[in-house]
Amino acid sequence: MAVTTVRSTFAGHDGGELAARLDMPVGPVRGYALFAHCFTCSKDLFAARHIAQSLAQHGFAVLRFDFTGLGSS
Repeated sequence: MAVTTVRSTFAGHDGGELAARLDMPVGPVRGYALFAHCFTCSKDLFAARHIAQSLAQHGFAVLRFDFTGLGSS
């Protein structure tokens, strides 16, 4: 199953902008997951990206994001 990744942002608890990726299955969505990676890592870490895309290939939409002060946030 193919995966579509959408870049997005949303406001954090202090109003700062957090960078995110939403990995979506191309077919029907079976469920949703929020991927909260380790606090010193980025949403684009190979392992985080691989896990999210694998879940999306199995029909799960996965939101992964950078915590405040990390990656693109």
